[in-house]
Amino acid sequence: MNVLFVTDPLTGLDASIDASVGLMLATQALGADVWVCTPEDLAVVDGRVLATASRICLRPVERGTDHRWSVEAQWHEEVERRILDVVHDLDLVQFRIDPPVDTRYLHATYLLDLVEAGGVRVINRPDGIRMLHEKLVALRFPELIPTTIVSTDPRRLREFIRQHGTTVIKPVDGFAGIDVWLVQDDSAATALVESATRGGSRQVIAQTYLPDVEGGNKRLFVVDGEIVGTVLRRPCDDDFRIGPPVAPAEPDADDRRIVAALAPLLRTHGIIVAGLDVIAGRLIEVNVTCPGGMHKTDALLGTDLSGAIMRHLLQPIHQKGRRSA
Repeated sequence: MNVLFVTDPLTGLDASIDASVGLMLATQALGADVWVCTPEDLAVVDGRVLATASRICLRPVERGTDHRWSVEAQWHEEVERRILDVVHDLDLVQFRIDPPVDTRYLHATYLLDLVEAGGVRVINRPDGIRMLHEKLVALRFPELIPTTIVSTDPRRLREFIRQHGTTVIKPVDGFAGIDVWLVQDDSAATALVESATRGGSRQVIAQTYLPDVEGGNKRLFVVDGEIVGTVLRRPCDDDFRIGPPVAPAEPDADDRRIVAALAPLLRTHGIIVAGLDVIAGRLIEVNVTCPGGMHKTDALLGTDLSGAIMRHLLQPIHQKGRRSA
């Protein structure tokens, strides 16, 4: 069995925490071959999607003392490198490019559309990623989210802050916590929203600040519409933004209500693996482009989220029978 991971360059991945590396390790442990390539390695020739890919062998890892794994500096070795016909040589494609969803990202989804059309499953489905913007899809469920507006207008945003008090502002095209601001209703607010919107030219999301975040933000790991794990994350001592996982958490009635509401939409668009961020029963974000956190959680808590995800993804292929490259 052969699984292709379309990723950012391996040299840029931190194997001690990167979720894609955790999924690769789980894939290898299940007896499948791990192939990797970048978006730049994809091509279409005579109607066939080709990938100049490397088959790699990952070296063993050990749990560390926190959310990081203990890994060797050279955490993998290349076994072979060759051109693969993605539809005919592979059983599953994992699309694991980190945001932002820029032209590089989007162009890769269009090539992977052809792979899906050829009968090989791509996780998550490329057109589903294009349809469900992870910062904005929650707006379809206003009853589940904090009070929220999206705007480029500094005056509208300033009025929102005046009405609702402390506000979290983040760019629609943001990622990894970059340019996420906590804005108070004070004399600095006007300048801050002007800067956040780049003078009224950039769309931003403004949400009422939820003080409950001090008790933790839950990451719900969802596979095929079902919660397979939950972890608690808290703000760092010197930063209001969320840090790494700190403790296990149990999904409560609000979490299950949120997942039940989103599950039909996720399934419809082929979003098999998702990470939902929830604070005090309120949905904050739906991570669909490159859902992460599993590898960190497995290191911290001794769970096997990466393994559970890969077993779920590979089960239909096992049932149909193996394919050899």
